[in-house]
Amino acid sequence: SAQIADLQQKLLDADNGDRAKQRWDSIATILEAKCALKYLLGELVTSKVQESKLQSSLEQSQASCSDVQKMLMEERSHIAELEAEFQNQILVQEQQHQEKVNHSSWK
Repeated sequence: SAQIADLQQKLLDADNGDRAKQRWDSIATILEAKCALKYLLGELVTSKVQESKLQSSLEQSQASCSDVQKMLMEERSHIAELEAEFQNQILVQEQQHQEKVNHSSWK
C-alpha cells in the first residue's frame, strides 16, 4: 500500500507538471498573458529575495570562517611558542642534571 501511495503521488506530481506546462502553452488572451507575467514577476522577486538572503548568509559564513582561521593561526603560534619554551626548559633541566652528575663525580 505504501508503494501504491507513492506511485499515486508521483502520478499527481507529473499530472500537475503537465497541467502547468499546458497552462503556459494555452495562453491565448492579453489578460491571461498579464496574469502569467504578474506571476512570473512575483516569482522573480521571490527568487531575488532568496538570493539576497543566501548572499548575506554566505558573507556571514565567510567572515566567520575568516575569524576561525585567524584564531587557529593565533593558537598555532601560541603552541609553537609553548613548544619552544618547553624545549628550552628540557635543555636547561638536562644541563642542570649533567652539572649535578659531573659535580658529584668530582667529589
